[in-house]
This record gives sequence, structure tokens and C-alpha cells, in this order.
Amino acid sequence: MQSLLYVFPLFFVTALTEIIGCYLPYLVLKQGKSALLLIPAALSLATFAWLLTLHPAAAGRTYAAYGGMYIVVALFWLRFVDGTKLTAWDASGAFLALLGMALIAMQPTGGQP
Repeated sequence: MQSLLYVFPLFFVTALTEIIGCYLPYLVLKQGKSALLLIPAALSLATFAWLLTLHPAAAGRTYAAYGGMYIVVALFWLRFVDGTKLTAWDASGAFLALLGMALIAMQPTGGQP
């Protein structure tokens, strides 16, 4: 069983690299920013893929648990990058997503991945 102290930061960084890797092409395509932003975007997405390999659980379970942290990081992005005020609904949804992530990531595996 993995420690939450290992899983939470790893999922957080994984989600951040995915969001950055998708946000930079958005800037190029929608806001006319330099195509050179596609280079760090590609590096960020490659890092994202590599980070997924650091999770010892089965891939499907890793993706399911990771989804909870992705929701939280996306809401942080919404607040601090896009400047949108979060609502109580956002906070409640983030809490439930993290609870779901913890349940999936911390379940007893009986020696199975």
C-alpha cells in the first residue's frame, strides 16, 4: 500500500505537467502566442507520461485515482491562472474528488498491483 505522502505530491505534479502541456498549445492556437511554446508543451507532456510510470498500481487504477487530483489541480489553475473565483460547489467537488482518489489509491491490494 502506498503512502498518501507519496501519492498526493506525485499526482499533483503529474496533473500540473499535463495541464501545462495542454495549456501552452491553447495559448498558441487561441491567443496567437509564439509556436515556440510547443517545445515546452511537448516536454511537459513527455514528463507527464514518464510520471505516470512511477505509480506502482495497475494503469487503470492509477488513472482512476489520478483523476481526483487532476480535478483539484484544474481548479487551482482556474483560480490562480485564469483568475476565476471558486465557489463552494467547486470546493465541495474537489473534496469529494480527493476522497475518491484516496479510497482508490489506498485500497488494500492483497499483493496485486
